[in-house]
Amino acid sequence: MYITAAPRYTWNMYLCIDVGGTKTLVASVDDEGVVQESYKFPTPKDYQAFLTQLTETIDQLEAVDFHAVGIAVPGLVDREHGLGVAFGNLPWKNVPIQADLERITSCPTIVDNDANCAALSEGLLLRKDYNVVLYVTIGTGIGTGLIVDGEIDPSFEDTEGGLMLMEHDDKLVRWQDFASGSAIFRRFNKRASEIDDEKTWKIISRDIARGMIDLIATIQPEVIVIGGGIGTHFKKYEKLLGAELKKYETPLTTTPPIRQAQRPEEAVVYGCYTIAKRKYGYVR
Repeated sequence: MYITAAPRYTWNMYLCIDVGGTKTLVASVDDEGVVQESYKFPTPKDYQAFLTQLTETIDQLEAVDFHAVGIAVPGLVDREHGLGVAFGNLPWKNVPIQADLERITSCPTIVDNDANCAALSEGLLLRKDYNVVLYVTIGTGIGTGLIVDGEIDPSFEDTEGGLMLMEHDDKLVRWQDFASGSAIFRRFNKRASEIDDEKTWKIISRDIARGMIDLIATIQPEVIVIGGGIGTHFKKYEKLLGAELKKYETPLTTTPPIRQAQRPEEAVVYGCYTIAKRKYGYVR
């Protein structure tokens, strides 16, 4: 699906790719970090079909010369070898995604986890006010990223907060199994955009808070940023979530400010731009 377009460019551009469990966003970003054009397409479950669709989408871009590629994937990454090792909502395993992108684009490529990229993007926007930023993306699944002093914290770069086990309905399940956007749709048969009543959002806020209190106690961030599809509707449940978190406060684990992502739908793309430029370009 075509999103935006711009005149044909030939200067220093970056190709930024956000691979999601349900959709993939492809964008060309100029040297100043401004998105010039973007396309979305449903993410195929078959990896080879994904590469075919991705190649066709890249060919549609007006930009003709990329300095580097940044690609984010929803799962565990082998950064040394450029592999996507395992994916939460896709059946791919040990796919050579860096090498495949370099073959397709003839450009140097860097790959990282999508939550890390989004966290980096949003953390840099708050750098003047906060040094320790926890990013929680709530969409098809739940992902987490930690930014310390403007950098992805290497101690937490492979954490999967959405996979924390919790008791729910008398069963031990993953946090994202009952608090993600997918779980919300299964439970209420409505997307977040269709939910307006306070009672439903109170239930959702309680479920989100259950995972957040564990993250707060473990990481003690200065601020938490919520992104992803559920992040776009933050105003609907901001006060309800704050009230739920207050219930679990202790003198040692107070609730930090909770913010909506400033670019919830494009945070990953901007993060891809940053990691690509930091590795292959120059960032002021």
